[in-house]
Amino acid sequence: MLNQHKILRVFKLIALLKKAPAKSARNIALMIDLTERTVYRYIDLINEIGFDVHKDKNNKYYIKHDDEGANEYFTMEEAQLIKELLLSSAKSSVLKEGIIKKLFVKSELDMEMKHMINANNGKMVAQINDAIQQQKQVVLQKYFSANSNNISNRIIEPIQFTNNYQMLCAYEIASQQNKFFSVERMSAVLVTDKSFEYAGFHHFEKPDAFGFANIDNKKIKVDLMLNLRAYVILKEDYPMVVPFIKLDHKNKTYRLILEVNDPKPITRFVLGLLDEIKILGSEEFLAHLKNFVSQLDANNKMANTQLEK
Repeated sequence: MLNQHKILRVFKLIALLKKAPAKSARNIALMIDLTERTVYRYIDLINEIGFDVHKDKNNKYYIKHDDEGANEYFTMEEAQLIKELLLSSAKSSVLKEGIIKKLFVKSELDMEMKHMINANNGKMVAQINDAIQQQKQVVLQKYFSANSNNISNRIIEPIQFTNNYQMLCAYEIASQQNKFFSVERMSAVLVTDKSFEYAGFHHFEKPDAFGFANIDNKKIKVDLMLNLRAYVILKEDYPMVVPFIKLDHKNKTYRLILEVNDPKPITRFVLGLLDEIKILGSEEFLAHLKNFVSQLDANNKMANTQLEK
C-alpha cells in the first residue's frame, strides 16, 4: 500500500511536469528528493496510468496541457474508484483510463492532491514566518529557478510574503539583492541559528504578476491577444496574471494588458506559443522581443560553430 509521502511525491512530479519549462531527470530528482533511477520509475508509472509524458530534444520531460478535457467531470462510480486507486493499482478496472485522464480536472482526487501539496507548502510558510518573527536567516533547500533552470540552496533573510502567500520577498545574501521566491519552487526550508545581518537593506515592494520586483524602477507594458490554449497555459503557470486578462466573448479570445518589472518570463512564454498569440504592444516590448531573438540566434550560431570544430 502506498503511503502518503510516496503519493505526495507522485503528485508533485505530475505537477512539475505540467509546468513549463521541461525538466531533466537530474533536476526532478533534486527537486523532489529522489534518485534519478526512481524518477525514471515514477515517469514509467505516470505513463502507465494514463498521462502522456513527453521528452524534448534535450532529453527533458514534460506533460502537455490538455484543453479539450477542461469541462469533463468524474462520474459517481469513477469518484468511488479514485480512493481505491490510492490503495491499489486498479489494473483490472475498465474505468481506470477514463479516471486518470481527468485526474487534474475538477474532481475529488484533484482536491486531495492539492490539499497534500498545500499542506507541505503550508509547513514551509509557517517555518519562514517563524524565522521572520525571530529575525533568523533561512536556507531555501534545492530551490528551482525557472529563469536559470538551476537548482541550488539559497541563503536568505526573509522579509514578507505577498498577500496570497505564493511569493516570498527576501534579501538574498549571495547576490545582495531583495528578490521574490516562489513557494511552489521550494523543496524544503531550514531555519538557521544565525540572526539577520542585512536588515538595513531589506525592502518590500509588491511584485508584478510574474513575481519580479521593480529593481531598475522601470516597467514595460505588455498587450497580447491569446487563444484559449495560450490563456489556459498562462493562467496555470502564472495565476497572478488572471486579473489582467479580459475575455472577448464574441471572438473567443483573451486579451492580456499589464505592466511587468522584468520582461523575461512573458518573453519566453510568447516565443513558445507564437502561433497562438498576437502581439499588440507595446513598442518597447516588441523591441525587447527582437533583441532577445537576436541574442538567441547569435548564441545558436556560436554553438554550431563550436560543434563543427
